[in-house]
Amino acid sequence: MMRLALRASVIGLLLLAGCNRNQEQTFQGWIEANLIFVSPDEAGRIETLAVREGDRVAERAALFSLDDDLQRAEVAEREATLTNAKAAYDRANTLLKKAAGTQKALEEAEAAMRTAQARLNSSQTRLARRKAFSPVAGTIQQIYFRAGEIVPAGRPVVALLPPGNMKVRFFVNEAMLPKLALDDTISIQCDGCPGGLTARISFIARTAEYTPPVIYSLEERNKLVFMIEALPREPEKLRVGQPVTVRLAAAERKEAAP
Repeated sequence: MMRLALRASVIGLLLLAGCNRNQEQTFQGWIEANLIFVSPDEAGRIETLAVREGDRVAERAALFSLDDDLQRAEVAEREATLTNAKAAYDRANTLLKKAAGTQKALEEAEAAMRTAQARLNSSQTRLARRKAFSPVAGTIQQIYFRAGEIVPAGRPVVALLPPGNMKVRFFVNEAMLPKLALDDTISIQCDGCPGGLTARISFIARTAEYTPPVIYSLEERNKLVFMIEALPREPEKLRVGQPVTVRLAAAERKEAAP
């Protein structure tokens, strides 16, 4: 709801600024991010939580672990099954060499041994995945479950933000679209931010964010706005949700060209 309200206010400011040529190349936007959500494969109770919100973690750093009693018991059971299957295979092989057994019995024993090994590998994988590790380096943005709580399978426990997943989002009117292109540079200004921040345009919407009535008048066409996204070159100096002022330096260069 906060994002929708912020987007509505940004679009309103953009439309108000459309009459002033000096303001056509300055727009209000905000910082968004594509978070990475880390969740368990199976339901369980969280035993340990190794991070806090705001922590910076390296790739493969421990995040949390779930209770693993059932998985350990399953591994032990299937280890025993594999041991018995190997013994049955060895016995069938010995009998075949003594001409007291058959090739079919040996093949069946070998198949049983391979099946037991595959099931053990599956159980060991399930056991290993009771511990979650960070898939990338980044910052812990939010924690949804705490130690002692039961988390369902597939529900995120931790939201992780890699620096490269931050983006600037803003809107421009229809008249500005021909002046923009992918990889153009924009400048970013915000309260408390250092000067000289820039970003590279990575996305230009192909459809309008706001659609007027079917019959287009000149006034209604001025209400068409298109979403633009850009990747900051120094994302560590920005914060998610932070309002920013965007200046389209690339557009200025194109207008100034003869």
